Amino acid sequence: MAKLIKNQQIIDDAWQLLADEADTDPATVTVPAGHWLVPFAVWQAQPALAARGDVAPVLKGTDDPAELAGQLDAVPLVAVDFPRFSDGRGYSTATLLRSRYGYGGELRAIGDVLRDQFNYLSRCGFDALQPPLGKYTDAQLEAALASLKDFTDPYQASVTVREPLFRRHARSAA
Repeated sequence: MAKLIKNQQIIDDAWQLLADEADTDPATVTVPAGHWLVPFAVWQAQPALAARGDVAPVLKGTDDPAELAGQLDAVPLVAVDFPRFSDGRGYSTATLLRSRYGYGGELRAIGDVLRDQFNYLSRCGFDALQPPLGKYTDAQLEAALASLKDFTDPYQASVTVREPLFRRHARSAA
């Protein structure tokens, strides 16, 4: 079973990822019983999935989070796919979901998610980080979890820290 970091702890993941088949009509894709992360095109083509409560959309960098904004109350979680560690569009998607659209549920980073990015992902609003299956040992995941506390007072504003450092701390007059 896959493991992920969620809300500052390592847990077993009950969700499975439904493969995105480019040549298949999203309206005809069968989503089996259980907890499934499905491509956003499937989520959009089958409105009944929202009522199930055990199916959640996966947004790619090319998907517009505004198209999900009206359905966020019915979504058990939103996964954002990072196809490559160098593809930063997921950071923007997370920031938009948290700040512009007010999403308060689980926001999960999936795909090519690396330990070096965990702090930045968390600052953009991700509360669940799921590296590729087999990428890290349990000990490496523990070390990655501990590394989330390496930076205690960031300079920049973010989804998690609304004001930059110079606004949070008063300077003494010289």
